[in-house]
Amino acid sequence: MASTGTDTGRDGIDGRGLRDELARLATEARRDDLADIDRRSTADILRTMNAEDTTVPAAVAEAVPAIAAAVDAVAERMRRGGRLVYAGAGTAGRLGVLDASECPPTFGTSPGQVVGLIAGGPRAVSDAVEGAEDDPDAAAADVTALGIGPLDTVVGVSASGRTPYAVEAVRSARRAGALTLGVSCNPGSPLGAAAEHPVEVVVGPELIAGSTRLKAGTAQKLVLNMVSTVTMIRLGKTYGNLMVDLRATNEKLRARSLGIVEAATGASPDDAEAALTACDGSVKEAILVLAADVDAATAARLLGDSGGRLREAIAAALTA
Repeated sequence: MASTGTDTGRDGIDGRGLRDELARLATEARRDDLADIDRRSTADILRTMNAEDTTVPAAVAEAVPAIAAAVDAVAERMRRGGRLVYAGAGTAGRLGVLDASECPPTFGTSPGQVVGLIAGGPRAVSDAVEGAEDDPDAAAADVTALGIGPLDTVVGVSASGRTPYAVEAVRSARRAGALTLGVSCNPGSPLGAAAEHPVEVVVGPELIAGSTRLKAGTAQKLVLNMVSTVTMIRLGKTYGNLMVDLRATNEKLRARSLGIVEAATGASPDDAEAALTACDGSVKEAILVLAADVDAATAARLLGDSGGRLREAIAAALTA
């Protein structure tokens, strides 16, 4: 039988139809003014690329109101014991895994409190498993396996805003009662429509057409930085701009812990080190010991009573 010239996939969209769909996306568009980029000098290409990158923060700034509303909702649920889960494929999935993996050492989050799901599983972090992004059933299974519920937040991340894995992860999470965010780089995307909080950062066509690891990837990284960092600030994981919940797992972080205690209290290096030792390395407890002149056990109790929020614990100690 002769070929019809189409390639129909599991979702019923043939190759030509999908091509036409992608052609309508800003992230897939080709810049005619860059058609000769391979003939330019290296320095000129780099200057052009750098100029393109400088447009990303302004695009993110346009989305700040949407991000702020999302962060407040995330923090409210996490304060009650919920989890923050990123779900994406390819570059977007790797960015989610990266952000999740950096929360424990930076903010002292517990195992499983911030999670990164990537289409294709852990192997996809280092190896391209591109076909996995087209499997919505895998996304539904991954969300189910985590036992996602009403206190949790699932953030779908997809430059195009149409990646089946990310869209289905959000839909499945929403059916389970979870809070949902959709981070994409195209307006009016299926991901944005699926999520309660659409965050659409429109960065336009890429230097290399369709290579969304570039401006779109940078935009998504900036948004995930905002979501996790400001949520952790709202949860009391910082004191001012100091990382008071960091885990000192190496020499650099132990030195940083000492510097944080000194900066927060004005204590001498010897006193700061003594307080950290008495508090088994807990920066928050050491600061409270020095700021409120209490012992380590009292500091631990006050922090427990305040839900880990150091400012409240210090205020309670000083007014007791």
